[in-house]
Amino acid sequence: MKKSFILLMLLASFQMGFSQKLISKNSHIWFSATTPLENIEAHNKQAVSILDPTAGTLAFNVLIKGFEFKVALMQEHFNENYLESDKYPKSSFNGKINNNSEINYKKDGTYTADVSGDLTIHNVTKPVSTKGTIEVKNGTVTAKAQFTVKPADYNIIIPALVENKIAKEVTVNVEAPYQSN
Repeated sequence: MKKSFILLMLLASFQMGFSQKLISKNSHIWFSATTPLENIEAHNKQAVSILDPTAGTLAFNVLIKGFEFKVALMQEHFNENYLESDKYPKSSFNGKINNNSEINYKKDGTYTADVSGDLTIHNVTKPVSTKGTIEVKNGTVTAKAQFTVKPADYNIIIPALVENKIAKEVTVNVEAPYQSN
């Protein structure tokens, strides 16, 4: 009986701790590495994100193999040659909304979010920062952001044969619709 009560209290406190966090199980992350020689774009609509409006913390996890390209051969090269997705299957971001106190998650509006944190790609972690938006509409919260990354910063080696076909800076877009936990 005593063990059941303790377990019930732990479950209740666990639930209360997570009740204020928002979860997005279908965040859309897409990138463009387009050059005048090649149109390269891929989309992943299976990214998972957690936003804690109280603390202003934000986290994303993305399966690399979830990125879909229009051209199957590009997707194969992306996974096998550049991102080595069998060896490094996930990418992640753990960060914070620096101006979180300026965002009213209970009032409709579009708020500017100053975000910074650590981005891990290809098992390399680098600090990133960007300005995005937090849109609150009818109780639904959606985060959007855009930033650039350099593949070379994450030890992603582009062969000389195709280096002019892939942008030196990749534009990354994020759109995460959150639901209450």
